Formats: sequence, C-alpha cells, structure tokens
Amino acid sequence: MANLSAKELTAIEDMLTMEETMVKKFKLYAQACTDPALKQKCEEVAAKHQNHFCTLMGMLG
Repeated sequence: MANLSAKELTAIEDMLTMEETMVKKFKLYAQACTDPALKQKCEEVAAKHQNHFCTLMGMLG
C-alpha cells in the first residue's frame, strides 16, 4: 500500500468516526423498534456500516 498523505489520513479518520456513529445509532434504533421488519432493517444497516468501518481500518494497515 502506498503511503497516505496527512490529508488522506484525516479523511479516513473522519470517515471512521462517521461509520462508527452510524453503527451505534442503528443498533440503538434496532433495540428501540417494536416492528420486527424495521428492527431487522436497522440491524442490516448497522452491519453494513460496520463492514464499511472494517474496510476503512484495513486501509490503515
């Protein structure tokens, strides 16, 4: 992997923060849901953002 510039690292850090926030929010939404279909959708969205988070972490080595 090529060396990342300071600007690229900052951008990845910002994206990591956003993805982490989305995971937390959608997990909370899923816990609060009483509708099983909506609960499932929130869990799926949380998992998608967790995957994004892991992908970005992989970019950092």
